[in-house]
Amino acid sequence: AYNIHVNGVLHCRVRYSQLLGLHEQLRKEYGANVVPAFPPKKIFTLTPAEVEQRREQLEKYMQAVRQDPTLGGSETFNSFLRKAQQETQQIPTEEVVLEVLLSNGQKVKVTILTSDQTEDVLEAVASKLDLPDDLIGYFSLFLVRETKDGAFSFVRKLQEFELPYVSVTSLHNPEFRIILRKSYWDSSYDDDVMEHRVGLNLLYAQTVSDIEHGWIPVNKEQHRQLKSLQEKVSKKEFIRLAQTLKYYGYLKFDPCVTDFPEKGCHVVVSAGNNELNFQVRLPNEQIKEGSFKVTRMRCWRVTSSVPMSNGPSGSSPGKSEVKLELAFEYLMSKDRLQWVTITSPQAIMLSICLQSMVDELMVKKSGGSIRKMFRRRVNGALRRSESQQAVKSPPLLDSPDASREPMAKLSSKLTSVSLRGISHSSSANDAGANDFHGNYAFEGIGDEDL
Repeated sequence: AYNIHVNGVLHCRVRYSQLLGLHEQLRKEYGANVVPAFPPKKIFTLTPAEVEQRREQLEKYMQAVRQDPTLGGSETFNSFLRKAQQETQQIPTEEVVLEVLLSNGQKVKVTILTSDQTEDVLEAVASKLDLPDDLIGYFSLFLVRETKDGAFSFVRKLQEFELPYVSVTSLHNPEFRIILRKSYWDSSYDDDVMEHRVGLNLLYAQTVSDIEHGWIPVNKEQHRQLKSLQEKVSKKEFIRLAQTLKYYGYLKFDPCVTDFPEKGCHVVVSAGNNELNFQVRLPNEQIKEGSFKVTRMRCWRVTSSVPMSNGPSGSSPGKSEVKLELAFEYLMSKDRLQWVTITSPQAIMLSICLQSMVDELMVKKSGGSIRKMFRRRVNGALRRSESQQAVKSPPLLDSPDASREPMAKLSSKLTSVSLRGISHSSSANDAGANDFHGNYAFEGIGDEDL
């Protein structure tokens, strides 16, 4: 059997014959010209070298399918991964009570099936809270790890190819919880959410929690004003004041390490407002702050510098055995691109944040609405609306080549940007085309952005 790791975690174990069955199903539904080539059957027993070659081919096949917007978002592919996850963890389909946390620590208990997918669990939580259907798309379920001070460290946003109950129970650790949070970045969408009592309460609870945990720093005067609004229970006014604060709506990540402006700098990264914000501690202990706009990232990738272990150590996120890095290529000035690397156990979550910012920018640019971004039920089956691309993380690969050129002239690099990804790479040391997550918001960058 092959171990399939998704987002750095052991997701399932499958046999070659099961993957071949998935391939044949996808070909039947989408046609042979759409589906990537599958490693061929062999008549004789494979040698160890052939076994490893097949493993690599299968890994590339799964990554190629996942990164294709049609195949990767298809019910065939996602249900295959969900079923395999349930079978691997040997959790029978039965009714269970799942506890989902709100930002203020309140627990919402929902009765679900162990085989319910992320979207079903989200709907069950929304129903329990009386959150109207047209607001469900503004919220998501996140897998978090509770820290000693009662705050949360974000592991990942739960995806459509997983079963939340199985994902959280298979980690066998009570520190891992599922939390409901808003899942958009543009604070103008707050107006839609605040129209409804439950939406307003959820947003208010999240804002209060982010301020209490120090994610949104406030000075004495702001603290006094917020406290006064809190005492009056003026929730809308409280949120309006919070919206004026710098880090409102940002997700704050655990302290980690970056190579910018020089190797080995300690950094606290926050994601929000279409940027990654860096608070860097320089070797001379000076703190410097800077922001990297998502529209100026040409592409990014997540890499893993240690092969995945087959044992339980590989099945728990955040362990030191697997060193994860997020690297992005940034347009520093009009003719200079430079790679910036963040080494963090939360690299996957950072990547998912970048992708969802880009998705939101593109939906807005096309005149779409975030309300449409939620999957609508059609004939009882869930279907993703046209305006939303599935949020995909880049594949986990070997570490980037240390000898790769750190920067390049923009003119030579721009040729390798295409709308949905990277068509080819101009640097001989760069990894192959599929290693990158091309940023299609980068295409619209103009002189005024520089």
